[in-house]
Amino acid sequence: MSFVTSSADSLAELARVIESRLPKNGGDPQASYVARLLHKGPDGFLKKIGEEATEVVMAAKDADHGGDKSKIVYEVADLWFHSMIALAHYGLTPADVIAELDRRSGTSGIEEKALRKMQLREEGTA
Repeated sequence: MSFVTSSADSLAELARVIESRLPKNGGDPQASYVARLLHKGPDGFLKKIGEEATEVVMAAKDADHGGDKSKIVYEVADLWFHSMIALAHYGLTPADVIAELDRRSGTSGIEEKALRKMQLREEGTA
């Protein structure tokens, strides 16, 4: 339980720092990497998310061939970090993602995917 609390606290603290870098909160692109990405708008941070996702894949592929598995952790941390910038831009938090994961808990991935497809069909016909 302390691991979960500590992890949630760490994510919440990082989210607060990222939020403080938002342009509306006075984030200075000259003084902060996060503020610089946010200043570029979605194209800037979404491009970074794509790059980081690719680096996760490459690190995993390397690990499959004898590479250092710890590089996967490093790259996933980068991916999560840049994803948190996107969350902040859109007024969302890691708690929103955790709530969605909690909502899915106990539902098989196959059931979850089928439910989403059904919801999309219903929205398309509404």
